[in-house]
Amino acid sequence: MALLEVKNLVVEFPNRRGTLRALDDISFSIAPGEILGVVGESGAGKSLTGAAIIGLLEPPGRVAGGQILLEGRRIDNLPAPQMRPIRGRQIGAIFQDPLTSLNPLYSIGRQLVETIRTHLPMSAGAARQRAIELLRDTGIPAAEQRIDHYPHQFSGGMRQRVVIALALAAEPRLIVADEPTTALDVSIQAQIIGLLKRVCRERGAAVMLITHDMGVIAETCDRVAVMYAGRIAEIGPVREVIHRPAHPYTAGLMASIPDMEQEREQLEQIDGAMPRLNAVPRGCAFHPRCPRAFDRCRAERPELMPAGATQAACWLHAGEEAAP
Repeated sequence: MALLEVKNLVVEFPNRRGTLRALDDISFSIAPGEILGVVGESGAGKSLTGAAIIGLLEPPGRVAGGQILLEGRRIDNLPAPQMRPIRGRQIGAIFQDPLTSLNPLYSIGRQLVETIRTHLPMSAGAARQRAIELLRDTGIPAAEQRIDHYPHQFSGGMRQRVVIALALAAEPRLIVADEPTTALDVSIQAQIIGLLKRVCRERGAAVMLITHDMGVIAETCDRVAVMYAGRIAEIGPVREVIHRPAHPYTAGLMASIPDMEQEREQLEQIDGAMPRLNAVPRGCAFHPRCPRAFDRCRAERPELMPAGATQAACWLHAGEEAAP
């Protein structure tokens, strides 16, 4: 059974001129112990998907359709007081900038102990001991001394480890990690990735890893969902999506990544830009930029359909009669 199920999720932002649809009919699931990568250009809807799952959509954003189920229980329609204990206890969140997750006025230890005791029945002494173990597990040296330090006394990489320790404090079943390695150097990135993989393996947690870095996706994830203009363009096993992309947008993303084994004078690029939410074209949203678009792409919007080992929202895979 899937640990997280997202079914036909729609997120809208009402404004004076009408309603902008930011996520349009998104469906996917994550199994226990699995890491699902979510990738795409800025504005594709990656972080918004994570925020909807955590229950932290910025007003006036709202879930306008579909369902989010955590271990079979629907959570998208819960009022804030009921969602608060789920966030932290069952869903852990790791954000890109650790300074937004840490209170600069409190020591790291106080923040960890408060989080642990909020969600787990523990004495202050036991919670402190668990906090030290978490810091040690996330690779912070001299955890017994560092626990009483403040956020400004840690480097960026160390602060991100503290945020991960906070996210893991109550042993959540699902971790939503939004660009957790973007601001870190490569060696620290590798350690953070290793840590997330270990959490999945040892605790059977599910991880949704939001990033624009295909290198991180290739190194970390079991499956990957490629997003474009608020929809999923392709989803499947990470090796298949990277080496045999079925959607022209995915193929363009892969072609734009430098290959160390090939000599190329210049990288390929996808011409044009992602459409604004108030100007998403009819049919397939990618068709104005797609080198393989034909008439049906301009008229009808494709749903995800089987495309080899993956699923792609592309009419090229609708059967021989569809594509010229």
